[in-house]
Amino acid sequence: MSKGLAENVRRFRRAAGFSQEGLAEEADLSLSTVRKVEQGGQISMDTLAALARALGVSTADLFASEAPKPVIGETDEANRRSQAELRRALMPPVGLSAPLSEPGEAGEPRAVLRGVQDAHSLYQQDRYSSVARALPSLLRSSEAAVSILEGVEQQQAMIARAHALLLAGKYLTQVRQYDMAYFALAEAIRLARETGQIQLAATGVVGMGWLLLRQDRFDESEQLAAQTAEDIEPRISQATPAELAVWGELHLRVAAAARRNNRQDVADHARRMAATAGGALGREHTEFPSHWSAFGPATAEAKAVEDLALIGDHRGVLRRADEGPLSAKAAKSIGRLSPNNYNRHRLDVASAYVSLGSHQDAMDELISLRESADVWITHQPMARRVMADILRTRKRTLTADMRKMAAHLGIAG
Repeated sequence: MSKGLAENVRRFRRAAGFSQEGLAEEADLSLSTVRKVEQGGQISMDTLAALARALGVSTADLFASEAPKPVIGETDEANRRSQAELRRALMPPVGLSAPLSEPGEAGEPRAVLRGVQDAHSLYQQDRYSSVARALPSLLRSSEAAVSILEGVEQQQAMIARAHALLLAGKYLTQVRQYDMAYFALAEAIRLARETGQIQLAATGVVGMGWLLLRQDRFDESEQLAAQTAEDIEPRISQATPAELAVWGELHLRVAAAARRNNRQDVADHARRMAATAGGALGREHTEFPSHWSAFGPATAEAKAVEDLALIGDHRGVLRRADEGPLSAKAAKSIGRLSPNNYNRHRLDVASAYVSLGSHQDAMDELISLRESADVWITHQPMARRVMADILRTRKRTLTADMRKMAAHLGIAG
């Protein structure tokens, strides 16, 4: 954690009249955790949210701007190298004349869209290396098509390029390459707006909201999603499933940002709106490319359970994890969560088990996730936190499965 953030916590604590012991009690945290925070140690976003609630401030108020710390190890360098070709295709150098982009063969807009659909299927299967290999050619061919076509054909090429950029933004956010992700999403939203594809532009805003959340920019994520939801608010009785899905997803972004930023009333209202959209749909909606993710009553419920995890209601997480819209019975009538949403939900379950001392149950969840989403789980800081908590709190000798999982997630046992 940054020195500035630690100083902010200390300053707000003193202004509220709390001792470290008093803040720990108010936030339902250990005294050692509060001391760790004020000494600049690494802590989770859940802990920061708990401190913000206890101090009566937004989580964003605790953050501070500072010079970045030096990168330790080879991870950042390795990421830059592995994404070099995609970076060249997405963000070519710009001078006084045309950008110095590598020449690409113009692709038929329909062919580009088919390529995006194929690559998106790979993304859903967690085949991130394959997505990274497919994106440069999709970006170059769509860029070339926009530059040489005219009239209606150029409009179609611009729409196809917006789809390619949305896929790039989604993938890059997942693998935490945020500078490129922002560029791709911003350009996709611009092209969609210019071609009158408001639904597609709103889909880009859903992705932008996720990116801002990943960067702890809670105020901006909430405001952007809320304004866009208001701009596209559908008439429920006449809306298409895709319109309801995107509108509902925007409210999920509002709720997630507001909850993390200690704005409970805003989060609760947004959750109700998302539930309304999910109820109007009646089942999970996953019709790509009219809707880029999955949304419905099960997704809305899973994200409400995520709120319980954020406020530390671990028993509530376990109580609702397999009930109602998330039950096996409901899945037959309303559909299942998307793989990503299901995996994220089960991480909440694993975290709840650890917090309640059920290490083996938590391990069962992690093992199941590794079996179904081997690559995905390595990109999840939450999975590493759960595993680290198991290593830290388990009193008996680690099992072979625990050692293997720790190694897979890059955690020293």
